[in-house]
Amino acid sequence: MRIRTLLELVRAPAALSVPGDVAAGAVRRPSDRGTTAGLVLSSCCLYWAGMALNDYTDRLVDAVERPGRPIPSGRVPASSALALSISLTALATGIAALSGGKRTLVSGIPLAGTIWGYNLGLKNTPAGPATMATARALDVLHGAGPAGPRDAAPAAAVIGAHTFAVSTVGRDEVTGAPRRVPAIALAVTVAIVSTLLVRTRLMTGSGGSEPPPLPARGTTLAALTVYAGTVGTAQWRALREPSPARLRRATGDGILGMIPLQAALIAAGGAKHRAVTVLSAYPVARRLFGRVSPT
Repeated sequence: MRIRTLLELVRAPAALSVPGDVAAGAVRRPSDRGTTAGLVLSSCCLYWAGMALNDYTDRLVDAVERPGRPIPSGRVPASSALALSISLTALATGIAALSGGKRTLVSGIPLAGTIWGYNLGLKNTPAGPATMATARALDVLHGAGPAGPRDAAPAAAVIGAHTFAVSTVGRDEVTGAPRRVPAIALAVTVAIVSTLLVRTRLMTGSGGSEPPPLPARGTTLAALTVYAGTVGTAQWRALREPSPARLRRATGDGILGMIPLQAALIAAGGAKHRAVTVLSAYPVARRLFGRVSPT
């Protein structure tokens, strides 16, 4: 199996949208680079496991709709994709346990279970988008580590809502959809931006009771501008013409837009430097998405 084929199978560049989940969940947790790095690696492994499992379970459909994908094209045996998914899931669970102890598994095991449940059947049911949203929300809670999920819950809710919108659009990216599908996604995006604009003035800085300092607010607004300008614009275009091409673009931009959204949440929590670090991955991800499709 060639490296490029493996990267295509697991949608490797799309994992750049994962570290921000952990960072958003860790805003109120005392800084611990070792724990954070371990949780980021754990989440990335679970993301890649889910992508490999997705292609394994969709191999018959992809043979008709996307014959160029690694499995239907014959470049990757189906059994190898399944074995890779199992291995990455086990690796992710082990890394999580080593990084944060047993308390980390409180979010890590449900996260892995949700990913497998989604790919083994739930994605083709009306519960599909909600299940994917749950997985992303759990990924944010995973970032809270041993400190527990309480302080990470608001960020998890926002990331979950965004994921629900993107997943709803993504279900129809091959066939096209009625206008109400991108309309719902756009409404969620507008609601997220409006809510964060209000919360920017109300949220406290990390570890204190004062509002976020002005630089953190500026970073929040900058990240929200990027988020609204990319995700919102793509969804608006899909609303005007809900063709497969426009829906695929809205889905891809929605995945990519996770990064500035995470940065906005982190900055609103007062962690400006972490937010800038997360946001710096955006241009890199955008360039790589042009080479390896995130969907």
